[in-house]
Amino acid sequence: MRNESVVQVRGLVKRYGTRTAVDGLDLDVRAGTVTAVLGPNGAGKTTTVETCEGYRRADAGTVRVLGLDPVADAARLRPRIGVMLQSGGVYSGARADEMLRHMARLHAHPLDVDALIERLGLGSCGRTTYRRLSGGQQQRLALALAVVGRPELVFLDEPTAGLDPQARRSTWELIRELRADGVTTVLTTHFMDEAEELADDVAIIDAGRTVAQGSPEELCRGGAENTLRFTGRPGLDLGSLLKALPDGTAAAEPVPGAYRISGTVDPQLLATVTSWCAQHGVMPDGIAVERHTLEDVFLELTGKELRS
Repeated sequence: MRNESVVQVRGLVKRYGTRTAVDGLDLDVRAGTVTAVLGPNGAGKTTTVETCEGYRRADAGTVRVLGLDPVADAARLRPRIGVMLQSGGVYSGARADEMLRHMARLHAHPLDVDALIERLGLGSCGRTTYRRLSGGQQQRLALALAVVGRPELVFLDEPTAGLDPQARRSTWELIRELRADGVTTVLTTHFMDEAEELADDVAIIDAGRTVAQGSPEELCRGGAENTLRFTGRPGLDLGSLLKALPDGTAAAEPVPGAYRISGTVDPQLLATVTSWCAQHGVMPDGIAVERHTLEDVFLELTGKELRS
């Protein structure tokens, strides 16, 4: 089941007047996985997700969710998915407890409401209207509403924005439990650590297109080379060191006594470097392997300039 695509987007285009928000985007989400959709502000993440949810109609391309058209087959699709919008979607005058219990009654086999309230720390605000909840409480209620019906697929748009560390960790645990129960999750986030921690797959979107998709490990391995750094006496014979290293490896001394080895850093390369140092009477200090993070890859693909 995990190789089956439950969300397939091909050549998606969505325009708002003269502005193209999504420009030929492709996306695949495998069953039973967590897929994180990343991108700078204005990249088209929310528009893409809202099109998959059926709230927006594509101008071009095809979108299939659980094998259905989100617009034409909305009546058949909506009972099977959960949606947490970036904002809104809740009656502002409704009390948190009554809204969640009402949503649970609309489904055949909902989660235990009391347990969900306890899990997300909503017990103290059950009698409070939505408009009077704090931003973090509103986020947690929106998450509860999205998952209470035991959906097959859940879309979470910035689920931990504005949450304190405890609530954020609790949300992570809930997402992991959903995956363990076979629920597919699509989440948008600006938190790279969240994507690395939770996601089986990551799709990076920029300027309305998918610029990369794969597991966090694949993206970090393919986005840039890893680096081995160490310090020693200045002026080591880097030509001799390179002869001992595999083809495609680079060595440099950016500042006197500080050395950088770039390439595929694995246990064999580390052993080769330390062996070479031993043969040449070099005591390497501070050996460190620097592995590129998802944030490094994200910035390489989307640039470092600020987005409005």
